Amino acid sequence: MKTKLVTTCVSVATLSLMGIAINAAPQSSKSKEAAASSQRDTVAKPMTDKQRKKQEDKLRKELETPYRKWLNEDVGYIITDEERTAFKRLSTDDERQQFIEQFWLRRDPTPDTEENEFKEEHYRRIAYANDHFASGIPGWKTDRGRIYITFGPPDEIESHPAGGTYERPYEEGGGTTSTYPFEKWRYRYIDGIGNDVNIEFVDTTMSGEYHMSMDPSEKDALLYVPNAGLTMMEQMGLASKTDRFNRTDGTHLGVGDQPLPNSMNEFERLEQFAKLQKPPAVKYKDLEAAVSSSIRYNTLPFKVQADYIKITDATVLTTVTIQFQLHDLQFQQKDNIAKATVNIFGRVTSIAGRMINTFEDPVTVELPSDLLQKALDSSRIYQKAIPLAPGMYRLNVVCKDITGGNMTTYPMALNVPHFDEEKLGSSSLILADLVEKVPTNSIGSGPFVIGDTKVRPRLNDTFNRNEKLGIYTQFYNFAPDEKTNKPNGTIQYQITKNGVDKPVLDYVQEVTSVPGATAQRVTVEQLLDLRSLDPGQYTLKIKAVDKNRNQELTPTANFTVK
Repeated sequence: MKTKLVTTCVSVATLSLMGIAINAAPQSSKSKEAAASSQRDTVAKPMTDKQRKKQEDKLRKELETPYRKWLNEDVGYIITDEERTAFKRLSTDDERQQFIEQFWLRRDPTPDTEENEFKEEHYRRIAYANDHFASGIPGWKTDRGRIYITFGPPDEIESHPAGGTYERPYEEGGGTTSTYPFEKWRYRYIDGIGNDVNIEFVDTTMSGEYHMSMDPSEKDALLYVPNAGLTMMEQMGLASKTDRFNRTDGTHLGVGDQPLPNSMNEFERLEQFAKLQKPPAVKYKDLEAAVSSSIRYNTLPFKVQADYIKITDATVLTTVTIQFQLHDLQFQQKDNIAKATVNIFGRVTSIAGRMINTFEDPVTVELPSDLLQKALDSSRIYQKAIPLAPGMYRLNVVCKDITGGNMTTYPMALNVPHFDEEKLGSSSLILADLVEKVPTNSIGSGPFVIGDTKVRPRLNDTFNRNEKLGIYTQFYNFAPDEKTNKPNGTIQYQITKNGVDKPVLDYVQEVTSVPGATAQRVTVEQLLDLRSLDPGQYTLKIKAVDKNRNQELTPTANFTVK
């Protein structure tokens, strides 16, 4: 072992000496060129523009890797082309993360809450698609999955999971045939596409993978079988089955020379098919600006309040009340009359973005010019009552001062409650400056009217000592007494000044003493004199107790006395 080690060392030393001797010897011109060439090869060359771009693209792709799934899978169907292009231009993870936050913010129907219902609904749809539409590929990749994720659940589904015998509708030629598995989805309305949108999915491979079809005859399993599955025209000899393959409208329908209805027109079908491939428009693309406007640059300040009153088990009366201060409006004076007008537009949509209700009204204030300065400290109030089913909605209110041109958009959530028949429930607790009965012919109609009572909310919850505090609320579903069928419970009213333990008002009322009280509904209407209250902030607490079920509710509200 030692001998080998010495030999190796000698060999290395010998080679080193030889190298020195060679380097010391005079070099030929070829040797000089070779050496120079070898030296040049070891020096880094400057990159060309093409190489630099290629390297940047490679680096960008590496940086995009954690976000590629988000771009191509999570939001692939709802991200717009402009947003996709902008996202691909980003170069750092911080920029991408900020983009994602803004992406969801622009679509958040309730930016004033921590939850983003749009985002939650979107991922719920993805999960649903994966559970129900998967075949050889994940459910979100299928045509049904894409439509469901983009536009939500259809209003109606006609499902033929096994295909089989099928009676064609008249517009498809009539007659009986056999089909592949298929589904027809109907949407009553899709924003940007229109009303009564019908989409057909066909599983021609019998593998469970349905694809969206533009040709209603594609589901016909007997289409290529001679003299089978004939249409009415073909059975009567007025058309030949071979004529189906000579049509120029993109279908193989056997309707002879009969024109197709407008909904099946070739260009209508092509246009709908193209629109269904596009991501939905960002419904609230001005949302960020609107939020900033209402908070920072609130050019037309106003207050909005939503209250909920049960009508039936399936419908809740939602009152949207808007209040303006007159000193925020601009008046135009003519003929000794000062006039201001505010146009109000409201839109209620579901969390999925479907239009539920819209309203549009002007609010006009006219005052004698010499009384204008005194009236500027007062306010005007507007209310719209909308019947809604229990659930979460988004309300967008836009108000514009016609004279001054100032305009503000205000978004808010409408969380319409569901009232369980087996539990004690309550409506909103409304503090009002007016609570009074209306004439018989005005019951249930007109602004601020709830049933047979006019209730005008005080949105700023501030009252003068010479005013009366109006209280309006309803309690539902008291357990009826088995013998009398009447509710058995109490309602306690308590007013406490903030910072003081002892209530300034505290009394209890039997439910049966409330006028018109039934087990299904107890309506509380009170007017409290405030002259005995010192100026300050107070808390109103109303405690309803159902003795039969041993349940209780305690709605509260704050108000200020000046």
